[in-house]
Amino acid sequence: MAITFLISHFTPTALLYFLLLSSSIHALNITTLLSPYPDFSDFTDLISSSISGDLLPRSSLTLLAVPNPFLSSTSALTRRLSPSSRADVLRYHVLLEYLSPDALLLIPPSGKLITTLYQTTGRATNNFGSVNLTRDPSTGVVSIRSPAPFSPSNATVLSLVTNLPYNVSIFSVNSLLVPYGFDLMASETRPPLGLNITKALIDGHNFNVAASMLAASGVVEEFEADEGGAGITLFVPTDTAFSNLPSNVRLQSLAAEKKAVVLKFHVLHSYYPLGSLESIVNPVQPTLATEDMGAGSYTLNISRINGSMAINTGIVQASVTQTVFDQKPVSIFGVSEVLLPREIFGKNPILTPKPGTPFPGSGGAPPPDISPSPESLTGPPSHLSSPPGFREEIRSEAAAAVGGLWSFGIASSCIGLYLMV
Repeated sequence: MAITFLISHFTPTALLYFLLLSSSIHALNITTLLSPYPDFSDFTDLISSSISGDLLPRSSLTLLAVPNPFLSSTSALTRRLSPSSRADVLRYHVLLEYLSPDALLLIPPSGKLITTLYQTTGRATNNFGSVNLTRDPSTGVVSIRSPAPFSPSNATVLSLVTNLPYNVSIFSVNSLLVPYGFDLMASETRPPLGLNITKALIDGHNFNVAASMLAASGVVEEFEADEGGAGITLFVPTDTAFSNLPSNVRLQSLAAEKKAVVLKFHVLHSYYPLGSLESIVNPVQPTLATEDMGAGSYTLNISRINGSMAINTGIVQASVTQTVFDQKPVSIFGVSEVLLPREIFGKNPILTPKPGTPFPGSGGAPPPDISPSPESLTGPPSHLSSPPGFREEIRSEAAAAVGGLWSFGIASSCIGLYLMV
């Protein structure tokens, strides 16, 4: 039996309203599109409270919405997830491709792989942030599942909810889709780890400054709440890293909000044991600060250099010095430098190795060449400028050179006049 799509009928006023939305799709509000449908009120509330801001700039997407009766069976479980993990589950229902009702019926039996909004966070393993759509040629039923082998999570398309041609389609599905690696049942049956991160740092020794900053900022409670779902990975600077900060980096004088952002910049919203960290597929990783400040910002570049794990912020490069704690869903690594985001501390390199000191994580290799930003060419000298007295010595030597040339020119002229006479 072929699948039947129940296409909603709009009044002329409503149709005009949606056409206006279509003409300014950059300001699309998915919750507004779903609001006329009370059967999706629970799903709409979840979207509104979690990812509505992520959807506003999107110009082409397909949303897989779960009706209240199908969502109710998992609502108790989703509430146990941290807000960040819950948002990732919802992002998995946003396909970054417009699928019309006709296009959905043309899905081949072999399947069609489509990227979701969750894949763009960088937290999905391989391409498991995508969904695979297949269509049964005998019944016309379209199924959706993770591309991960033997994934238990799947859903079936029930009907079309609404469609703004070439921009947005919303289809109803009969189940909440869960990305590979998320286990809602485990979150219900497995007791939480309940790790006291501050205590773990104090017990690890040489992390007292970081422990006190976390305790004073209040963000440690947010970190501990994120232990559910995909887990977290913390990069914690040693006490020596804090003491080696240059005098012009006044971390303690930052406003409380910015200080919290810097601390969140040290945390990945996924559990990575050291082995997984070393084989990470996408080196540019979003942080908890990325989730607060916007996609593409406050990211870390993680790579393996000469046998060491290097973490580059764009202005600071650190290396992983030790594993402080590793028990799923939390891993804590000590790092050799304070990870300073360039969004707060500027574009020029902040930390450089002292003379004779190997560059962190490079196995003795010098730091990579970093071209100066345009501001550094015209602005005042930074802490990386020439040492005191260097410029004056250059000026003196230049003046002496010019004076010598002037004297040589006068002497040459005199000799020339004498020979002429």
